[in-house]
Amino acid sequence: MSPSFALGVLWDLWIVSWFVAAFWSRRTAARPSFMDEAMHLTPTLIGGALLFWGSSAWFETLTRIGPQKPLWVTPDPIGWVLFAGAAAGLAFTWWARITLGSLWSGSVARKEGQAVVRAGPYRLVRHPIYTGLIFAAFCTPLLDGQQANLLGAVLFSFGFWLKARLEERFLGAQLGAAAYADYRSTTPMLIPFWPTARRPT
Repeated sequence: MSPSFALGVLWDLWIVSWFVAAFWSRRTAARPSFMDEAMHLTPTLIGGALLFWGSSAWFETLTRIGPQKPLWVTPDPIGWVLFAGAAAGLAFTWWARITLGSLWSGSVARKEGQAVVRAGPYRLVRHPIYTGLIFAAFCTPLLDGQQANLLGAVLFSFGFWLKARLEERFLGAQLGAAAYADYRSTTPMLIPFWPTARRPT
């Protein structure tokens, strides 16, 4: 089994498990407008399509771009390191989801009984699910060396960055600015240990 094939299976298992667990969620109390959601969904969905199918034969036929030559060929030992990195990123998302419990939502929303969660991976970053997905997303094209997949990872990550910003604006308005103010000043958004505006004394 090649690292590339194993990574594809890993992503498939994660996607299936993630959607199955979607039933473990509280009722939504409020959500932003469709246009607000579309701003992050557009690059995320386009990026996801390029990330997972950008180098496939049917995609090349559909877009008429022809076969793509890899930018580089990754040796298997490095490939397995990248596989392990992607696995760690996806495991990070599950740690965050279990920590959130029924407060999790697939879209930006305020759940019934919503509160700012600071336990588990939320002590490291404010959006650990997005952090894990972005990290795993970049491990994927680094393993395959395909241009379309790499562009997909960039768009995919940009979409989640936009989603994180929308989520904080929306929940800040829903829960009160003070609910997020201290958390934002002491905990990075997406990159663990990234400097913030101030540190607690």
